[in-house]
Amino acid sequence: MKLSERLLLYIQLARLHRPIGILLLLWPTLWAVWIASNGHPAWNIFFIFTLGTVLMRSAGCVINDYADQDIDKHVERTKDRPLTSGKVSTREALLLSAFLSILSFLLILPLNRLTLALSVSALFLAASYPFTKRFLVIPQAYLGIAFGFGIPMAFAAVLGTVPSVAWVLLLANIFWAIAYDTEYAMVDRNDDIHLGIHSSALFFGRFDVMAVMLCYGITLALLAFAGLMAGLGLCYFAGLMIAEGIALYHYNLIKDRDRKKCFAAFLHNNWLGATVFAGIVIDYLLR
Repeated sequence: MKLSERLLLYIQLARLHRPIGILLLLWPTLWAVWIASNGHPAWNIFFIFTLGTVLMRSAGCVINDYADQDIDKHVERTKDRPLTSGKVSTREALLLSAFLSILSFLLILPLNRLTLALSVSALFLAASYPFTKRFLVIPQAYLGIAFGFGIPMAFAAVLGTVPSVAWVLLLANIFWAIAYDTEYAMVDRNDDIHLGIHSSALFFGRFDVMAVMLCYGITLALLAFAGLMAGLGLCYFAGLMIAEGIALYHYNLIKDRDRKKCFAAFLHNNWLGATVFAGIVIDYLLR
């Protein structure tokens, strides 16, 4: 196999060709970077956390496929993934994940000790999440912690401490992750039942749509509370109102539980995260 073909397989394994996961991880991290920096982040902090998000999300995808390789072969949507199909070996996958993780760690070496200490927890969360669907009835909650741990890390990097607003933002991210990943789980509901895998869509059952919308509501309420704690103004809250409209649009997509529309709702969460970020940026710019 040519080197270019091998690299393409690694890109697919790390899901770099499908950036939605990176974006869902990046937006909460950038919320924290901007708020911690009072709207004026240092270029190196922005660079470190943006690139670090890409690297850790990619490493997490590789570990996820390693953990699920015996499951993915039974799912139509995932059976042709590089590791599941045998095009990439288990050893290659583990080496790639380790390489991406090491690169991510090297990025934060210039930062303070608290950030370095938190990075150990972030690595554990990213590496362990793929295995939680075996025993946690709502693994999406664990995903929210893993996807949101860049929040306390960003505050630690900028301020040298993690204030209470950071934990409120992290809690908001947990509920957001439950909302959007339940939409994703609604796509794979039948496969998960067959394979005996836990998911929030199965846990919520016929109340799945209601649960998704409740999680959106809690997310936005917590973001509003965080905005008050951070002293954010009208532009930020206008952004939250637009985000509420996006969440209501998702209701129209998922209410009939159509698999394609549920997946479209999941993908559309990028715009919800981006809208909140835009509100933060504009609010600081107009001061």
